[in-house]
Amino acid sequence: MNVPILPGITAQTITTDRLTTRVLFAGPQDGIPVLFIHGNFSSATWWEETMVKLPPQYRAIAPDQRGFGGADPEVKVDATLGMRDFVDDAIALMDTLGYDKFHLAGNSLGGLVAWWMMADAPERLLSVTLPGAGSPYGFGGTRDANGTPTNDDFAGSGGGLLNPVLIQGLLDGDHTADNPFSPRTVLRLLVWGPPCIPDREDDLLEAMFQVHIGDKDLPGDKEESPNWPYVKPGRWGATNAMSPKYAGNLVDRILAAKNKVKALWIYGAEDVAVSNSAASDPGTWGPTDRLPGFPGADVYPPQPMMEQIRTLLDAYNETGGRYEEVAIEGSGHVPFITHQDEFNKVFHEFLDGSVQSIPTS
Repeated sequence: MNVPILPGITAQTITTDRLTTRVLFAGPQDGIPVLFIHGNFSSATWWEETMVKLPPQYRAIAPDQRGFGGADPEVKVDATLGMRDFVDDAIALMDTLGYDKFHLAGNSLGGLVAWWMMADAPERLLSVTLPGAGSPYGFGGTRDANGTPTNDDFAGSGGGLLNPVLIQGLLDGDHTADNPFSPRTVLRLLVWGPPCIPDREDDLLEAMFQVHIGDKDLPGDKEESPNWPYVKPGRWGATNAMSPKYAGNLVDRILAAKNKVKALWIYGAEDVAVSNSAASDPGTWGPTDRLPGFPGADVYPPQPMMEQIRTLLDAYNETGGRYEEVAIEGSGHVPFITHQDEFNKVFHEFLDGSVQSIPTS
């Protein structure tokens, strides 16, 4: 990748039995491991400022996930497995590096990976931090706090809803802010949150351009649906993997897990990417006539993502887990980038309060 890295960050190419990819590191090699999982349309680059500001006892590790950045472009995401490819890749990486247990932080798509790891590999975790995490039910096509599908075919979720102007802008390397769907404009409106513009915006934008594009990558494939908005998820790529169609009984698995580590749910109070009326949710933009045929909010309401997360975490608390909820005022979807001081204060205190002994491997 041609994206500059910050002083204090080292980049290595790591090969496991699942994936060859770029992995960023910071902190002492014998430090307590903290694994950072990035979101959609991004890469490990987005975590660099968080990594270099960790307290000195921690070792920060951030891979480019399959389908993104420096990951092997021949390795694809099987969306029908939900987050399983991402989870297994992360576990294989930590096995290769020799870490049995680790702290985990996941943003957006990375938050979905964290939910799945809480369900299926909780014994590997020391703590979980969920900054701007997506709903455990995925993105799109559910109508209430319990994740009830809006349609039985999950129309309104998956890669078919990604704006083609944005995808073309990525292919063209469009660095401008000349239209509302250029990559830079999307970051400013939906990710950073006005009026925030990070000092490293150009580097973060370059990382966005490194996503893998295609019918098996981003945006992924799609299928037609008789239900509004007339498209349902395909079987390839990260955005299809985020469909609730492939979440299965994830919530039940999280609540049934015997090992429930402490969780920190921290988010921007002004986040419009993950909210109860997300800007890119069909239920939110349906009334604007962007796509004809909107059947009404009673038929296709916005997905209440925040209520879905809170409902799960309350149940997690009632079944033996613990969680903290922190909203960062003035922040959008990535408070660890736009509001670093506020985020790091809470994050570092949480990590220090969750420290456990690390078995030698």
